[in-house]
Amino acid sequence: MSGESSPVNAERDLDAVFAESRSKGRILNSRRADILRQIDNATFSSFHVRITLVSGVGFFTDAYDLFAINITSVILGLLYGTGVSDSKGRHLSTDQELKVKIATPVGIVVGQLLFGWLGDVLGRKRIYGLELTIIMIATFGQATCAQGGAINIISMLTVWRLLLGVGIGGDYPLSAVISSEFSSVYIRGRVMTATFANQGWGQLAATITATVVVKVYKSSIEANDIVRIDQAWRLIFGIGMIPAVIALYFRLTIPETPRFTLDIEHNVEQAAMDVDSYLSPGLYTVDPNAPALRIQARQRSTPDFIGHFSQWKNLKDLIGTAYSWFVLDIAFYGLGLNSSIILSALDVPRQSSGNRIYDNLLQICLGNLIISIAGYIPGYWATFFLIDKWGRRPIQLMGFAILTILFIIMGGAFTTLNSGKGGQKVSVFLLCLVNFFQNFGPNTTTFIIPGEVFPTRYRSTAHGISAACGKLGAILAQLALEGINPDLDSQNRWIGYVLIIFGALMATGIASTCLIPETKQKTLEYLSNEHSFEFSEAHVSLVPRPRYV
Repeated sequence: MSGESSPVNAERDLDAVFAESRSKGRILNSRRADILRQIDNATFSSFHVRITLVSGVGFFTDAYDLFAINITSVILGLLYGTGVSDSKGRHLSTDQELKVKIATPVGIVVGQLLFGWLGDVLGRKRIYGLELTIIMIATFGQATCAQGGAINIISMLTVWRLLLGVGIGGDYPLSAVISSEFSSVYIRGRVMTATFANQGWGQLAATITATVVVKVYKSSIEANDIVRIDQAWRLIFGIGMIPAVIALYFRLTIPETPRFTLDIEHNVEQAAMDVDSYLSPGLYTVDPNAPALRIQARQRSTPDFIGHFSQWKNLKDLIGTAYSWFVLDIAFYGLGLNSSIILSALDVPRQSSGNRIYDNLLQICLGNLIISIAGYIPGYWATFFLIDKWGRRPIQLMGFAILTILFIIMGGAFTTLNSGKGGQKVSVFLLCLVNFFQNFGPNTTTFIIPGEVFPTRYRSTAHGISAACGKLGAILAQLALEGINPDLDSQNRWIGYVLIIFGALMATGIASTCLIPETKQKTLEYLSNEHSFEFSEAHVSLVPRPRYV
């Protein structure tokens, strides 16, 4: 019987196993804390510049397309529209315009939800670049689609724009999470703002491109040269693909974020090597002969997701980010997708030549150029300089409050201001202010905050949900505005009523912002509401290192 182990010895052996497990767990926790501390204290470097530029391409394309559809829809109306002719030429019917304008936001909702989920399941790196490939294919497709006997070009364009939206939508959660998880506590707001600010450059690039194209094709427009005019809108769309082509390689070579490697893949050693390679060269040395450590940490699952967000402290963050984005995008896209209508109503800048069609196109281009330079870009960069000093929540509250006031003033006085040249200048000034405080306000912060307040295993999914709620607001706005018949209101009083409604919605954004915590200079682990600073100590074991031939 001497060969048999007694219950006492077995219990001692079990205690030894658990003691070793706890010891290894403490080592892992210490290494994990060191890695996270190094990320959170990293200084701004060329790698952060790379992340900002590569991640920002999708937002550049999004904003480029948002303006491009304004000018191209007018050109498409001249060529393929079935709407009633007016002094500015044939135009798209209500159904045609709704298709081409709403297809992309619908696709964006799908992309945000799908890629947000995939980003947490498969990893950020594994699918980063796929959404940009979709954007490139869809952009090329919409620039080259043609009318046929059995196929209507507007329907084909709608399909391509739906696919384009899927790619753009996928970019939102992935770019937000990647720029967030690679950034230190002290620069995270500025890195994410600089990434998102590519929207401003996309808007500016689209306005300049469209202005140049319209001027180059002036003689063709005046002569109603159908073939040459058909080239113009394709050229405007096609040029928007160039930044995506340049950035694709760099997206495919971006490493996985150390936080995903730590908390989802549970590979402490790989995370240490990645930090050493990209953020803090020379900080870590890895023994190639050391055994790998396998750990168990909280896993993503449907029951865990429900359990996490069934707690009010977590649910209120999701409600706050999703609803704030929802009401913001009602106004942001309500104005953006219909800027041609609003600028035409204001008649700014004044038409100058004898050709109404050319004047209308140039008016849209120059009007958006003014708004972009005076509103969009300054707003983004005001946020950039102040977000890590003031914080996200104060900027969002300020933005919603000022937008409430501006929209109500613009809406209430729209008819009066629009009745004379001086009043129209005031309206344009107020419109520039609206665009400034959208971007120095909730348009930027609604993108940033969801990339910070959720745990790593659900950060991409929750950001996708919040962003998708925003695009649902954009879809709702476009559906509502397409139901209005401007021909029944020659003085465009309906625009004033819409602006007042926007103001009321901005006021509700103030309330939803109160649900959101301040994230300035706080670690992502602290903001997750889980105090997820440690791995599970009871489930750590030594495993042989795999050998590769």
